[in-house]
Amino acid sequence: MGINTDYELTGEQIDDIVNNRLRPYLPANLAKVDPQTYYLRYTFNPEFTGQESEPQEPPYKSICDDPRLSHEHWDKQADRPVADEAEYELREAARFILSDVYRSARNEWRNARYVADIKAATNLVGGLWKQHNQAKSAVEAAFSYLRDPEAAKEWPAAVSRLIDTQDTYLKAAIAFDERAHDIAKVHEKNMFEESLGYREAYAAAGVPEAWDWSIAEAGAYGPNYRGKYDEHTAAGKAQARIAEQEAHVAKVGELLGRSTDA
Repeated sequence: MGINTDYELTGEQIDDIVNNRLRPYLPANLAKVDPQTYYLRYTFNPEFTGQESEPQEPPYKSICDDPRLSHEHWDKQADRPVADEAEYELREAARFILSDVYRSARNEWRNARYVADIKAATNLVGGLWKQHNQAKSAVEAAFSYLRDPEAAKEWPAAVSRLIDTQDTYLKAAIAFDERAHDIAKVHEKNMFEESLGYREAYAAAGVPEAWDWSIAEAGAYGPNYRGKYDEHTAAGKAQARIAEQEAHVAKVGELLGRSTDA
């Protein structure tokens, strides 16, 4: 439903509706109403922070009792004079605009809350993600070294160092996931129709780099009864990579054992 597809209003009529019929019911920070081709654009000043109470439309009864907004049926029930058809069409348009204002206000308020929540949830997480990446790189370097001919001269020590880096990698992934879970819960809490996307929310919160972090669904976090983490979490990815490395090292050891036996 749109203001110019369902209600053919002039700019003067819109001004009258907003400034005369609806003024007592509008959000206090509504600063401007701009008619567009198919809708109205609302400007709120000051902008919402998300810390205020969520904007709520006025009670239904107050609208029914207002002769500038009431339906014909409500006028008859209240024993008020019945107006002509054109007047009731304007009142219907006014009620539509009132609902539309609050739809827009709630949307902007929720997005402001989303951004504020993201800002709080991502505080200092960048450092944990950096530590995770450094630990992951160290694991890959230690594993890659096992293929170097020099590693054969110190195989037990090289494997031991790999195990140390694996432990550090998994711990760093788990530490990151503890905060990533908070971020995922913020996304889940704030997902609604017309909301900001993840990338937009990160950018608005001043952490555009968070788009590249490994954030899973909120329900994916935490180990299962076997101590395994979901494959979509940083810890789950770390466990999977470590398992691949361990399987490779075990196979090398097995083949070396067969070669020695032969």
